[in-house]
This record gives sequence, structure tokens and C-alpha cells, in this order.
Amino acid sequence: MIVARSLLFSLVFYLNTIVMLIAAIPTFLLPRRAILRVAQAWARVSLLLLRVIVGTRVEYRGLDRIPAGGLLVASKHQSFADIHAILPKLHDPTFILKRELTWIPLFGWFTIKAGMIPVDRSRGASAITDLNRRARHEAACGRQILIYPEGTRRAPGAEPAYKQGVAHLYRSLGVPCLPVALNSGLFWPRRRFVLQPGTMVVEFLDPIPPGLEKDEFMAVLRERIETASNRLLAEAKQPAGYTGPEGI
Repeated sequence: MIVARSLLFSLVFYLNTIVMLIAAIPTFLLPRRAILRVAQAWARVSLLLLRVIVGTRVEYRGLDRIPAGGLLVASKHQSFADIHAILPKLHDPTFILKRELTWIPLFGWFTIKAGMIPVDRSRGASAITDLNRRARHEAACGRQILIYPEGTRRAPGAEPAYKQGVAHLYRSLGVPCLPVALNSGLFWPRRRFVLQPGTMVVEFLDPIPPGLEKDEFMAVLRERIETASNRLLAEAKQPAGYTGPEGI
């Protein structure tokens, strides 16, 4: 049954994605935030489909910890679901993504329209300089800049592999950093077709104020994200999971 539900979800999810991409074409003629609102609607519909078809709901914790204005959001990354879960909860988000993604017809063009921040990894150190300059501009405009400190999806419970890029960005921006913990990899695993029912938890943690030295910042960031994520993983494996009022 769960295999059939996973298959059905995949079919409906990609069909919905295609429909939303086509429906969003008029936003090329509208202000930037129009495409962001479409993207957030796409994320919400995806989560609704996940709940209705697979039986996986999303619970949010710590929404009151999200500061207003320019912000660096550093999230644990276990699943494709992370994008859908976080995107609707940020007022004016921008993602740091590989430049190659901007080449995808429609999808890539929308990322440009939405003001996402592409990174050309082949340029080495100059790419970091360009990234910092663009990110400073976006943060100064009051946007929330989302980065995955480990650079890619990691299996639940895998040894952490934090990159120094998030520390350079933190020092460059001079804004608070909001850590995000989650357990999404238990329900929408990376590189796997079969999804699992249950309660996926996304927890926004206490913001880290600007001004810390790089090593201190990295230590605080890793400790907060890993401690909370491990707690969420252990909690999800309990027979009776936590059910809060902020779920979708």
C-alpha cells in the first residue's frame, strides 16, 4: 500500500509542478514577489498532497523565533521536502543554488525572476566573492537568505559535514543567523522512491546574533542544529509522537 501511495504522490506531485510552472508564466510581467507567492503556493500544495496521499503531515515549532528583516537561515538538509516545508514560512526568501539550475527551461528562468542567488562553483574563490556581494545586497533589502551548511542532503543520523561557506557568509552579512533542525529524511528519504507516513517536524531554533568569530559561530551553529535534529529523530521513533497545534 505504501508503495502505491508513493507512486501516486510522485505522479500527482510532478503533474502539479508542471501545471504551476505553466500557470506562473504571467509572473514574468509582474513584480518579483509574484513568482515567490506562486512558489510558496506550490510548496503548500505539495505538503497537502503529501499529507492526503501518503499520510505525512508537517509540524512546525518555533515560528515565533523567526526575526523580521534581513536574515541568514541555516538549515539541516535531509530531504527534498525541506524546500517545501521552509519556503512558505519565510516572508521574502532567496535560495543559494547551483548556477546550472538556472539553465532549466521555465524553472531556471523563474529562479532568476525570483532573485535567487546562483553560484558558479567552477570559479573558485571569485564565486565566493560574488556570492557575498549579492547576498549582502539581498539581506540589506530585508530578504531571508537560505543556505544548507552541509551543501547537500545528508541521511538522518549521518556524521555532520559542515562547510566553512556558511561562516564566511555570516561574517559578511552582519545579520542574525536562524538555525533550523528537522527530521524530514525519515519520511521523504534522499535517493529513495518510497515515502513514509508520520509527522515530519521542522523546528526553528534560537537565532545566533551577528558578530561572533567564525570558529565560535560554527561551533554554536553545529551544536544547535545537531542537538535539535538528533532529538527530533529520536522523538519520531517513539511509539507515540508529539502532536502540536502548528501542523499543516
